[in-house]
Amino acid sequence: MREAEVRRLLAANLLCALAIVLATLGPAFVLDGFSVLGTHLTWLCVCSVCVATLNIILHLVLKPNQSPKRRSFGHKISRFLKCCIYFFMSCILFHAIIVLYGAPLIELVTETFLFAVLLSTFTTLQCLCLLGPNIQAWIRVFSKNGAMSIWESSLQITSVCSILGAWFGAFPIPLDWDRPWQVWPISCSLGATFGYMAGLIIAPLWIHWNRKQLTYKSR
Repeated sequence: MREAEVRRLLAANLLCALAIVLATLGPAFVLDGFSVLGTHLTWLCVCSVCVATLNIILHLVLKPNQSPKRRSFGHKISRFLKCCIYFFMSCILFHAIIVLYGAPLIELVTETFLFAVLLSTFTTLQCLCLLGPNIQAWIRVFSKNGAMSIWESSLQITSVCSILGAWFGAFPIPLDWDRPWQVWPISCSLGATFGYMAGLIIAPLWIHWNRKQLTYKSR
């Protein structure tokens, strides 16, 4: 395993973490009254857009999983449209799962859907950038020993950390602390964000420490 590739992964992940920091602090200089708690829906939109844009740019520049085959322009357009459809379906699926786990069905629909968009940005968008609209490849990556590169290992870690963070973030909601951040879905979205950022840092460190044991084979 090349150390240069691990450093590229670390740099890319740190940039993604920086995008979240900028999405949290930057809009306050432009939008009056902007805050994560006070204008949470706006923050969800800004954070999702910033992370999505940076992920797309990084994968276009770094090309971690570029196919050696040349693709036609029509194929690229078809792939792009499929990715858009898959991302929208992911948002709907996450929304349905969140409702099944206890989120309001009719009330706060906008809040729930934007939270689903954030989760899709942290998980599905990365899959689309790295693997494309290929469900079989997604299943392979998230199966045991299914990763074929350090980028796919990082995808595994960040996606799992994001979902676990969202799940743990739901624990304080029913408690009678009457804190502003207990309002739906603030604690869950913050938990998902902290989980995603933790995954971005943990992934390259874990890969570096276990680089001698990791042997990626083409399948």
